[in-house]
Amino acid sequence: MSVVDIPDRRTSAHSSLTPSQRSQRARIAARARWSQQSGHDGTQAARDAFLSRFERQVDPDNNLALAERLRRAESAKREHFQRLAYLRHKAS
Repeated sequence: MSVVDIPDRRTSAHSSLTPSQRSQRARIAARARWSQQSGHDGTQAARDAFLSRFERQVDPDNNLALAERLRRAESAKREHFQRLAYLRHKAS
């Protein structure tokens, strides 16, 4: 199957695909994307946005020096993941 054969998801052809076909089409698109750029580069914007959430949390008025804000944001991020792990463990 070539890229040309893959229906545009904005058309009604999308609804005629089975879940398996949609999954396969998504895997093809992912392979095409990652063949053009590294996974690390491709997710940099998302990682930056995720970290900025913690920067805003620890310094909403942007008063801290950059190094201190980043240190605190990293700590807040670690606390977030530690809390998720705790809740996951507690739920099981």
